Amino acid sequence: MAEAPKQQMPARRKARKRALDVLYEADLRGRPPVEVLAGYIERIEKPRPEHLGYAVSLVEGVAAHLDRIDELIASYAEGWTLERMPVIDRNLARIAVYELLYHDDIDDAVAISEAVELARQMSTDDSPRFLNGILGRIADYATR
Repeated sequence: MAEAPKQQMPARRKARKRALDVLYEADLRGRPPVEVLAGYIERIEKPRPEHLGYAVSLVEGVAAHLDRIDELIASYAEGWTLERMPVIDRNLARIAVYELLYHDDIDDAVAISEAVELARQMSTDDSPRFLNGILGRIADYATR
């Protein structure tokens, strides 16, 4: 029996995953995201512009608006502090909130869905529901 073909990850999802890798590393090492991004780009053998360009935009955007993004996440994460959240969840939330607030070309539902899907693949069993709740509340706030 033939194996099913491997599904390709959409370009923007790959870019979000790359941005998550950079933000995760920066968070763990306590380094500025843009500094970690520079090292990340140097390590990539064959960067694909359709993945890298959007990833760079996300990392730079999150870094530029980090205080505001973290403030919103902290205020809408009922019963959770930023420090208590899993590092992956915290950084997926940062990417999605950046997209919700500063990327009018991305539908809110898409930004939330992408964060939830990456959480499903990379984080805890509770993470997709947790992120969906926080991001849904922030999206409601952002559209007021």
